[in-house]
Amino acid sequence: MASREFLKILQSARLGDVSAQQKLASAYLTGALNTPIQPANALIWLEKSYLSITNQVINNSSAEATKFLELDTPSPEMLGILNQISLVPLGRTFNSPAFSFGWESFWKLTKANIDVSHAAKWQLAELLLDPSKKVLQGELAEWLLKKDGDFDFPTLKKTAKEFLFQLAESETPFTNLAKELLIKLQPKDEALSSLWSAWLSEKNESALVQAAELGLTIAKLTLGLRLAQFNLVDSDVTVLGGSSSKSNASLKKAAYWLDLAAKDGDRNAWFALGEIYRRPQFSGYNASESDRCFDRAADLGHAQAQFRKGANLWRKREKLEERVRGLQASYWIWQAYQQGVPEAKELLSKVLENVASPNNNDWFELATYAEKALNHHAEYQLDEEWILLCHRLIVANQFNLSKAELLLCEVGQLQHEHCVVVDIRHELPKILPRLIQIDTTQQRRSLLAAGKVFASSDVDLEGNLRQRRYRFDRVTEWLASIFGQDQVGA
Repeated sequence: MASREFLKILQSARLGDVSAQQKLASAYLTGALNTPIQPANALIWLEKSYLSITNQVINNSSAEATKFLELDTPSPEMLGILNQISLVPLGRTFNSPAFSFGWESFWKLTKANIDVSHAAKWQLAELLLDPSKKVLQGELAEWLLKKDGDFDFPTLKKTAKEFLFQLAESETPFTNLAKELLIKLQPKDEALSSLWSAWLSEKNESALVQAAELGLTIAKLTLGLRLAQFNLVDSDVTVLGGSSSKSNASLKKAAYWLDLAAKDGDRNAWFALGEIYRRPQFSGYNASESDRCFDRAADLGHAQAQFRKGANLWRKREKLEERVRGLQASYWIWQAYQQGVPEAKELLSKVLENVASPNNNDWFELATYAEKALNHHAEYQLDEEWILLCHRLIVANQFNLSKAELLLCEVGQLQHEHCVVVDIRHELPKILPRLIQIDTTQQRRSLLAAGKVFASSDVDLEGNLRQRRYRFDRVTEWLASIFGQDQVGA
């Protein structure tokens, strides 16, 4: 059932409120406000919002409109909606009424000199080139031919391939994804396929070398691992027993092939290179280069490399310059833990606090009352600062915060991908920061709801610590008097 807040936003959006239309699109993209995730509906409302803003600019000034429509100097309003459009999974909106708008918008974004152009290039490249989307690509080709009889689909795919190369050679959030897709798209002609098949079925060393020389990434990796006497098991590199005595000549050859595979974006190759650079018998021994290779493997998602990087950062935490000690280490250890590295669980418990049982926390009762109050805030006509404090109570219960942390933490800056950082040294310098693991969906929901409310509120509304304490006493007394009686009556 749609929430009351969602229905209110929907009503405003239907009346032409641009901000409400964008909020509605965001809800359809993220599932906020108990909304089912529906990218097609999100795109429909983004189209309405985009057209409203565009018409407004055109009416104001033709010169300004020209720059605006060419995306040379987008206004903050337009930049916001472009960001939202770039987040829409375009492939999932095919056959929807707004797909045409989305398709044209994404191609415009690829030509814009703004960050969202990277997201647009990646989505279009994946949509047009990913081998797993052949059915959708066929339907798209038919749709484009009906729309424009002179459309050249091969040319479009060639442009998408150029996007992939651009992303692979740059430093963007889509670089690694682009490299992985390029590996999938490597030529698979009959000769190369037969060579690789000969290696798999007959263990033909000559066929393996030829496949590597012809540029097959998996062949380069396999040849390098064999020369170094490493093994690849379940997408993870392990070291075989005799590798410690492997000659320098063999390790140099192994490093050559592994370096070629690593340049193709293979994470196992980066990890194996890191191992080789640590070998005392390797003439190119270099601990710094080894760490760099392990870091690249970690960035590409190699589980053991992520654990190694996290453990290394944890050992060096006293020497590192970071706002909250241990934050970087906790991220990489958590990543390894997510991939099932056994050692990561134990180390993570040393780095992050775990408070996954809010029912046992001191704020549980008040947080329950606060949730009821927020669910009926229209009925009780709660002031904005009271709403903020209710959210603080709910978050404090989910993460077992102290009273000082509850009142002083910067709610909008608490959440990181894997944990919350509770740091109130700006008011109480002697209280050390805390890193708390995010374990449950409810914890994430409480942070998301609170973050949205605090983001749209005046930062000075809550006042100083004395004012917050006074408001805390008033709000908690009111919550207990109103909802505590309901609980006793029940």
